[in-house]
Amino acid sequence: MTDSLRAATLSIEGGVGVIRIDNPPVNALSAAVLVALESCLAEARGVAGVTGLVIIGARDVFVAGADVSRLERMAAGAPLDEPGVPRLPELLRSIEESALPVVAAIDGFALGGGLELALACHARVGTPEAKLGLPELALGLIPGAGGTQRLPRLAGLEAAVEMMLSSRPVAGARAKELGILDAVVPQGELLLRARSLALEIARGLRPKRVSLSESQRLPAEDERSALLSRARADAARRFPHVSHASACLDAIEHGIEAGGDAGLVRERELFLAALGSEAARGLLHLFFAERAAAKVPGIELSEDSSGELAVIGVVGGGTMGSGIATALLDAGLDVVLVETSPELAARARGRIEKNVERAVEKGRLDAERARETLARLETVSALSALARADLVIEAASEDLALKRRIFAELRELTHPHVPLCSNTSTIDIGELGTGAGLEERLVGLHFFSPAHVMKLVEVVRAAESGKAALASALRLVKRMKKTAVTVRSCPGFLVNRVFMPYSQLTGFLIDRGIDPYRIDRALVAFGMPMGPNRMSDLAGVDVGVAAGNVLDAAYPNRVYRSALRRLLFEAGRLGEKSGRGHYLYESGRALPDPELSEFVARARALAGSPTSIELSDQEIAELVLFGVVNEACRVVEERVVLRPSDVDVAATLGMGFPSFRGGPLKWADGLGAERVSGALGAWHARFGHPIFEPAHYLVERARRGASLFEA
Repeated sequence: MTDSLRAATLSIEGGVGVIRIDNPPVNALSAAVLVALESCLAEARGVAGVTGLVIIGARDVFVAGADVSRLERMAAGAPLDEPGVPRLPELLRSIEESALPVVAAIDGFALGGGLELALACHARVGTPEAKLGLPELALGLIPGAGGTQRLPRLAGLEAAVEMMLSSRPVAGARAKELGILDAVVPQGELLLRARSLALEIARGLRPKRVSLSESQRLPAEDERSALLSRARADAARRFPHVSHASACLDAIEHGIEAGGDAGLVRERELFLAALGSEAARGLLHLFFAERAAAKVPGIELSEDSSGELAVIGVVGGGTMGSGIATALLDAGLDVVLVETSPELAARARGRIEKNVERAVEKGRLDAERARETLARLETVSALSALARADLVIEAASEDLALKRRIFAELRELTHPHVPLCSNTSTIDIGELGTGAGLEERLVGLHFFSPAHVMKLVEVVRAAESGKAALASALRLVKRMKKTAVTVRSCPGFLVNRVFMPYSQLTGFLIDRGIDPYRIDRALVAFGMPMGPNRMSDLAGVDVGVAAGNVLDAAYPNRVYRSALRRLLFEAGRLGEKSGRGHYLYESGRALPDPELSEFVARARALAGSPTSIELSDQEIAELVLFGVVNEACRVVEERVVLRPSDVDVAATLGMGFPSFRGGPLKWADGLGAERVSGALGAWHARFGHPIFEPAHYLVERARRGASLFEA
């Protein structure tokens, strides 16, 4: 109990009880905080002369949300209630019904349960830096402590629905405009203003607002019906494979129609249902997996260490190099981009300018910030310009000899401590510095296209890569606000290698009579953003053929390669960029192409015209994706990744594996290793192809009935 009481403390200041929540690092509503908060409230009610209360957070954070680890345990089946720990909904109701006026003083984050705590208070004061939001839908949940009932009554239905569906917080000034905050004051005046407000309410100088009872911001029935109808359509678009967004709207609507008390009951029912869903388990898993991925043994990344990186060199200004340069500029870095001629350098600058223009059009940048961003870009045609760079990223074409020449030159041009990074997607990093004496400085930084949009970066280390170079690469990714997954160098690294069976088994099915477009539909129904054939067109059929050749040579013992992509490549059908690939592209749309059947027939003939097979859509998705899981198990077994959950982070961010399923290993773990291993074994026996042979890691865990995440 002593530890619990330290999580929140009560002091009396000028007739007002001030409850400070102090649960580092982000004041999450842990069991200890709930116990301490309840104790402080009870203590304050018994102190003579106290006429009001203020709840404030320590260290510039109000409350950043619920204890997510506690939620994860509950989602996995742990008891919902702990002995002696109050439930948050009931605790908030006691605050709302308190005879003493309670004011929330908000600086920093007030998210999820933190905002729900503030909404239950009788007034709210915030700083301009405050961030208020209900991001539960991003975790597969809905607000479960009154958020669906109180926020619409304070902010209005439309704004509240958007805050919940988007999971995006609003800053202090916007929260004041919406009616969530009663006042916005500088940080130094926050507590003083909150205490003053509590005294004003206690003296009857301003009303004591009970948000659950308010209705003036709620729209009339016709407007409400139209607004919620639009919101449901928006939710179906944003969350096409899950139900918790719709459940959130159900809770809101029920409360408006039946009253706040009934709404709280319905919200709790729907929250508990969401907590037991696959989406909650998957998204909570990814929440922790992404944070774990940032931790690399032996590497310390202090908050201020990114200052050593100010000027970044980029070699190559094609689509990828220009995207990388755009992302670096967006992070506030100076960029020197080198191309092989002034003409190509000018084209690269044009690509970057278009990227920045799009950011302005989307409201991410204003015109002044765009000009400032481009002023930090230098495009040149001589590698010697990189002599002042603090780190260099090579983004030339996938040609080993070319890359070796570039790094040999960079070795002579740059300071010996400057890390040299390659954006190669397939070449072993250890091969790039052979004979050049710079292996310790070499690290892979594999961005995903478009590099200025995609969040994932594979940080690839060879056996010889030095800690200093690795640390600098990780700091740079952090500075760019992207997610780094550190992997050991091997052909294909992590994502491209794990998804190698995705395209190979698609070809296997096509050669056995399964319609390519049906395969794509089955994978989209599973939750992938697009099917493997559409993805091939987007990346470029030529790019896929080249990458496939590298991976096939690296892993020859389990290759299946249909001739279809090669035939499309030879016919100049390179995908979206050429207007034809597996699909026909017209007016920005991908349309089925009747001519594809001719290429499919030729590919099947080259495969020896295998007997056609019949599979359901679920079987199609599982055959393709169990192959992905199988390769992921090999990657874990070979210690290409630091931990199994890194695979899930990379697969969701890099290939769009549905996040609500938690990533390929989390999804397979939910099905059970025995089922996945058994299916692969059955296909191996049926078709006799080594691509289906289950990985030892998978077989061993199936034999023991163990989790895929178990050591």
